[in-house]
Amino acid sequence: MTDTFDMHTISGVKAALSAGTVTSEELVRRTAAVFEADQNSALPLNAFLEIYDDAIEQARRADADRVSAAEAGADRLEQLLSEKPLLGIPFAVKDNISVKGKQLTCASRILEGYVAPYNATVIQRLVDAGAIPVGRCNMDEFAMGSSTEYSVYGPTRNPIDRAYVSGGSSGGSTAAVAANQALFGLGTETGGSVRLPASYCGIYGLKPTYGVLSRWGVVAYGSSLDQVGLLGHTPADIALPLAVMSGTDFYDDTSADLPDAASLYHLEALPDESLAHLNIAVPRQFLESKGLDPDVGGVFDAVRHWFESKGAKISIVNLPVLDAAIASYYVIALSEAASNLSRFDGIRYGRRRDPGKGFDELYVQTRSEGFGAEVKRRIIIGNYVLSEQFSGDCYKKGMTVRARIQREIAELFKSYDLILCPTCPTAAFKLGQKVDDPLEMYLSDLFTTFVNLARIPSLSVPAGNTSAGMPVGIQFAGAMFSEAKILRIAQSWERDHPGCGIPVQEVQNEC
Repeated sequence: MTDTFDMHTISGVKAALSAGTVTSEELVRRTAAVFEADQNSALPLNAFLEIYDDAIEQARRADADRVSAAEAGADRLEQLLSEKPLLGIPFAVKDNISVKGKQLTCASRILEGYVAPYNATVIQRLVDAGAIPVGRCNMDEFAMGSSTEYSVYGPTRNPIDRAYVSGGSSGGSTAAVAANQALFGLGTETGGSVRLPASYCGIYGLKPTYGVLSRWGVVAYGSSLDQVGLLGHTPADIALPLAVMSGTDFYDDTSADLPDAASLYHLEALPDESLAHLNIAVPRQFLESKGLDPDVGGVFDAVRHWFESKGAKISIVNLPVLDAAIASYYVIALSEAASNLSRFDGIRYGRRRDPGKGFDELYVQTRSEGFGAEVKRRIIIGNYVLSEQFSGDCYKKGMTVRARIQREIAELFKSYDLILCPTCPTAAFKLGQKVDDPLEMYLSDLFTTFVNLARIPSLSVPAGNTSAGMPVGIQFAGAMFSEAKILRIAQSWERDHPGCGIPVQEVQNEC
């Protein structure tokens, strides 16, 4: 009977739970069963690293609370669902977000055996809303990568075609959602690590305004850039968890309230008459990029024509500073990474390699054996940039470029409602294709890093497929704190293109 409800979406599952055609325990058991079966397959997806052993018990409690409230009357049930709008809904967690009592390794040997002593704020707020963290997901080591190939646990494969990467660094959470192993997932973003895999796997991925979601309990990569992000099959699947998690946090001085958060609990599409009044900017620098794949360009043109068919005005804008975005991003991100990762030394927590030859040797051996090649590469570059003789030329210049990007993007949004551009120059590439070419891998972030530097929100929208059948995402980026507006525009797209956020092996994609 569950096939009468859309079991890919939060709203559909909530309806099925209310109708009694499915239970939270059944949802968790299905995820666990798929995980076990996948572990034994010839080409494992490798999205989840583990299913939490207490997830079923949490699901049983959610089911019992629902039954108890229903027996107490309709008013009590309504009150419960108002207090806990995600009651019984399982979600996936990236392996760098703290879940109390659970392993937290950042897909690295150096954190082998580490157990989180507390819940991250985003986790606690979801749990308070009734949601169930169902398991820990794979990622690029310490979130450093664009393909989830730099993981001590091995790569995560793309559920559309397992010969391809899922994208990174949040590829595990993304693949879990795209493969219908979780209703929504949490990832993290430093330069595109939610939007990129969302594009590669054909689902929605949101990078919120910096500060909207607390970073307390999230392992830091680049502190001035990091942000928790969300993944889901529809804009509404992102809006509701975002509303629950957003807001200031005592433990994070950079956190901020989200205006219009209340409207996200019941997301509505933007009416056509409002779409007709949109002014949309398309950066010339991205259109003229030599690395833009023709198939991606074709999908982008289709999205642009959809907006024009609604009456929106689209203008090509010139932002020369965007040419320096990826260079500025990597200078800043790697400098902050070198500083943040200095704490992982085998002294306080995690893996320790002690050859018994003194402190210096302990430190060198622990970090040499604990970190993977990509993490070492970024630490070395970051320390080089921060060295006395180069910090003025590199780091300070990178910060100057960042400040200019923030100013010019803020000025742009005085005249425009949206920036429209591809999420990535290409669709997903094959496993192993770029893993030994760091520069080529870094260029995967060509269209995403300006968002993190400007601290604005951006949503990757599944908009079509390449001739080879791989998904393509297009970005809707808005001014700071415009998440509700972006998601409403995306809901209008979803209304006109139903099924775009559900993997192509599950439905006939109509994008």
